[in-house]
Amino acid sequence: MSDSDKYPSDSGRRRFVKGVVGGAALAGVGTTGAAAINTATTSPGAGGGATQAYAIENIGGPAPRGMPQIPIEIDSEGFIKGVWPEVTTENQGGIEVTVASTDDYKGTGVTYSSEWFQYCGVESYEGIQPDYESDNYFISDSGAYEWQSETYSAGDRLNVNDFADYEEWGNGIGRAGIGMPATGTWRSQDSEDTIPIQVIRSSRIEEAAKDNEWLAASTDQGVIAWLNKCTHFCCVPGYKQAADAAKFGAENDVYCQCHQSVYDPFSVVQTLFTARPRPSE
Repeated sequence: MSDSDKYPSDSGRRRFVKGVVGGAALAGVGTTGAAAINTATTSPGAGGGATQAYAIENIGGPAPRGMPQIPIEIDSEGFIKGVWPEVTTENQGGIEVTVASTDDYKGTGVTYSSEWFQYCGVESYEGIQPDYESDNYFISDSGAYEWQSETYSAGDRLNVNDFADYEEWGNGIGRAGIGMPATGTWRSQDSEDTIPIQVIRSSRIEEAAKDNEWLAASTDQGVIAWLNKCTHFCCVPGYKQAADAAKFGAENDVYCQCHQSVYDPFSVVQTLFTARPRPSE
């Protein structure tokens, strides 16, 4: 698909999946009505395999696909948490195994599972094990943004009320008012491995969620989140963090400085890839 097909002039280079598709037909329909399917494969193995996931779209650089979205909820006090799939025990080949998977997530027809995050070695992290005990709240790290480091100490929970300036926020990189970001960790308490995440609160997300079943179910109050591991070489990219992003036309996108992969956080597409197996427990 050509760049002109993906981003027609009237789209502002912002595209969302329209509707929800079943497992038999992967299609993320954009403004042109064309299919948007990211595919990649790795070596298969028990516990992994072909996986469909929603992701923020890879639009440039060597990354093979987008970074997987984390469905979120906001509690009554405004704290943001990533939703973990339902944990059950299944009999597979006569062996009892614990899995984390939710069929028909909030009535969308989408199967959401821990396999969305099984790449880049994350499949071996303690926090990605289905039954790892966590309250699932997003925890602020040291903060990649001035506003965040001034608002939070490392270890504080991210709160939507602290993103009140999201319709005006800017940091001198790209355009202001697109979305207000923060960085943090997820399911990493008391674990040696840290699962990095990024969130953005944006009016674009709010508007798109009004007409999009998946975004309505997986975002809240304009907040979207994803596992922040580049699908190329597993580096940690950033939204409006790198001054040199403009050299690659990525000043308003998520940019990985290591090898110049670019992701559009306002374009959510389905990906098809082979999830890596989790190590034996």
